[in-house]
Amino acid sequence: MNIELRDVRFSYGSIRALDGVTLQIGEGACGLLGPNGAGKSTLLKVLLGFLRPEAGEGLVLGHDIRKDSFGLRRVVGYMPEDDCFIPGLDAVSFTANFGELSGMPRAEAMKRAHDVLYYVGLGESRYRLLETYSAGMKQRLKLAQALVHDPKILFLDEPTANLDPQGRSEILELISDITSKKDLHVLISSHILTDIEQTCSALVILNKGRVAAQGDLASLREVRFSLYEMKVKGEKGSFLEGLRRGGCRIEETEDGLLKAYLPEEMSRRDVFRLAAAAGVQVRRFVKSRTSLEDLFARTVGVD
Repeated sequence: MNIELRDVRFSYGSIRALDGVTLQIGEGACGLLGPNGAGKSTLLKVLLGFLRPEAGEGLVLGHDIRKDSFGLRRVVGYMPEDDCFIPGLDAVSFTANFGELSGMPRAEAMKRAHDVLYYVGLGESRYRLLETYSAGMKQRLKLAQALVHDPKILFLDEPTANLDPQGRSEILELISDITSKKDLHVLISSHILTDIEQTCSALVILNKGRVAAQGDLASLREVRFSLYEMKVKGEKGSFLEGLRRGGCRIEETEDGLLKAYLPEEMSRRDVFRLAAAAGVQVRRFVKSRTSLEDLFARTVGVD
């Protein structure tokens, strides 16, 4: 496992930000989701060694999060959500500085800075002052400084924040290219569910400082509930009420299509039994692929 945590707790005064977090994250790209205040940013800072947990233990690529913060930072690349720029510097000097801070010799850091700036699409702009950069260019630069020291794992905190659709698409393409490399693993914290769905194969969902769900994304969709699309003929009020009593969430589209999220304990036979009891005919009943939005809403208890 690349990341292993056991019963990690952290508080800001009386506010419990992480409440017994236990998780395992393997290879590839993993998404970190949760509503505001769920503990995502605190978890990243604990994994980076910026915050020392008050209880629990953990490893990142074999480095102890309590005892080996320097070793951690040599193998981890971090793209923060907030801007971290130094006015008056050009992009290549800025990026090279981060390489040196990670322990690289100056000449090697400068060469690597040129390489990663070309990789993220800033090669022609690498000598421009940072304060002249657009929002999209700044996000690319933050990604470059996270990559400059050739890390083994990347932590990306809201990598597409404040970007227009084109800029967001370009950053996601870069992340997808990064995650295709077998020797570099990525943990992406984001509130944009489609970004996670596009780039990640695994998922951790935090809610109120606790792990609400974790595992392979495809498996998590199936474990929680199954989505079916239905069309029925007849007065469907009592039919829908029966489904809801059984724990099924129902959505109805403008064209009369019903989307039914069946819990694990409800079978397809139960649906037809309720339809027969309510005197309605099921004219269409097709299993559909659930989205990450469906999983997230179900897991954290929001509609």
